[in-house]
Amino acid sequence: MISLIRHDKVNKDMTRNLIIRGFDDEIHSLLGNQSKKKGVSINSIVKDAVDQWLKKQDEIPKRHHLLLYDKIESIQRLIKSLDKMAREDEWFKCFVRSSNTSITETLEKLDWFDGTIVQYKQSLKDKMEHITDILQNISKNSNNKEICLVDFLINDIASSSISEAISLEKQYDKNRLEGLVFCAYEMNNLFNASPSEMIEMFESHDQVFILNDDQIFKIHLTKESIHKLFLS
Repeated sequence: MISLIRHDKVNKDMTRNLIIRGFDDEIHSLLGNQSKKKGVSINSIVKDAVDQWLKKQDEIPKRHHLLLYDKIESIQRLIKSLDKMAREDEWFKCFVRSSNTSITETLEKLDWFDGTIVQYKQSLKDKMEHITDILQNISKNSNNKEICLVDFLINDIASSSISEAISLEKQYDKNRLEGLVFCAYEMNNLFNASPSEMIEMFESHDQVFILNDDQIFKIHLTKESIHKLFLS
């Protein structure tokens, strides 16, 4: 269904109609009821929503997501899907090398940039300095494109120390890259963490996704009171 919802000014004397498809009678009715309660017009509500959306588009995103995967084959298939989307939108596709050679080979075949300068070793003392060098290398080679980064190094660190991985995640949060960063972890690594460590890990990311075969699930973590256990 097509619904005319507002007029957008072209100049002082002219307006342009804005049409929204799929704006059905039920949504229009609910919006109308809310507009009456708030004492504002539907046009004002829609204009505010559009203005807020446009404002967000002008902001340079610095997103930091947690991606948990169940098995190598699942993450390889997801990488191929990410590659298609990133290529269409002209993102700078890059990764931090995994100790698993099959994952690295998949990314290299798709022509993703490998930000790794020196191969990671568990004996490395200053891991944050190592990560910073990698991120600077990626930024320098991005040609000012928005970055789409998948980081597998953090999974290698977590395999020996979850607490150290969490510490590094928090440090990265203080100085994020411009773009989209996925910290990819094998589920088994995170499930070995204590409940408090797991919560810390979730809270140090914007969003948490679980990849199960070819399905992606999003986890929402909120702190609640005990009373919520008795409420529907």
